Amino acid sequence: MNNYIGNFLGFIVGSLSSRLVANYFTTRSIRNLWGLTAHKTIVTKHTYTTLEWSVSILVGFIVFELVSKWLQKLVASLLPKYKLTRWMVQPQAEAEKEAMEQ
Repeated sequence: MNNYIGNFLGFIVGSLSSRLVANYFTTRSIRNLWGLTAHKTIVTKHTYTTLEWSVSILVGFIVFELVSKWLQKLVASLLPKYKLTRWMVQPQAEAEKEAMEQ
């Protein structure tokens, strides 16, 4: 379950982070008279696209990892408290014990 939430949040934040590139960079277009009136750094369209993809992937991955680790700790601490959800944590605890024995 936490993988799905981490993936989803990583995707959403990665998509939104492409706006970060738009805040600092622009391409030549008719809106800014081919770069003459631009207040941002002008880059080629290929560089702009590469920056968007790179920032999206990097920020999305970082958010995915943070959410996955945080959610895993939260679930591991909350599930044993309730009688109906203890079975979800027991297989993990048994696997950890086996790994420690080997």
